[in-house]
This record gives sequence, structure tokens and C-alpha cells, in this order.
Amino acid sequence: MSSEERRVELLQGSLDLIVLRTLATMGPLHAYAIATRLERISDYPLDLNQGTLYPALVRLEQKGWIKGAWRKTENNREAKFYTLTRAGERALAAKVESWRRLAGLVDKLLLEA
Repeated sequence: MSSEERRVELLQGSLDLIVLRTLATMGPLHAYAIATRLERISDYPLDLNQGTLYPALVRLEQKGWIKGAWRKTENNREAKFYTLTRAGERALAAKVESWRRLAGLVDKLLLEA
């Protein structure tokens, strides 16, 4: 299977869950570190680029689920580091529950086919 065939398309709304979970697990990260982390842990390449990730970070920040603050990276560059907020923790819990219900439904439908 080619790398193009192995690419995974994110379902609408799943990127929020993935970003929130990454910040909950890893602590404060900048966008490049988030993208790198997701690429490293995925078995299949995620179709994730700046045009996908940055709007998601802005949206999550506007919802109050993450908070961004400018800091220096390990390479001494300025970057916006994102941290999960209390509201983000609650949103993550709700999204995890919703995802599990959806995954359970899909599993049931696949078993019936």
C-alpha cells in the first residue's frame, strides 16, 4: 500500500478531540510540536497541514478550550504555546464520550454487515 493510500482523513470534529488529547497528555506545545507528535504516534499518516491545524487551534482558543501564550522554543524561536484550560478538560471528556459512542455504533454496524 502506498503512503498516499495509507493517508487517513480526519472526520469533522475529530481534530479538536485529537488536539485536546495531545495537550492533555503532553502539556503546553506549539503548533509544530503538536503536528510532529501526531505524525509520530499515528500508524497511518494523518492528512494534517498548516491549513488544517492552525484554524483548529484558533477555533479551540476562541471557544476557551485552549489558551495560547508566546514563549521561546528549545531552538530559541518565538512560538505560541497552547495549554488546555479547565473548559478544555470538560470539552475533552465530552468529546471522548461522544467518540466512544460513535465508534461503538460503527463497530456494531460493521459486525452486522
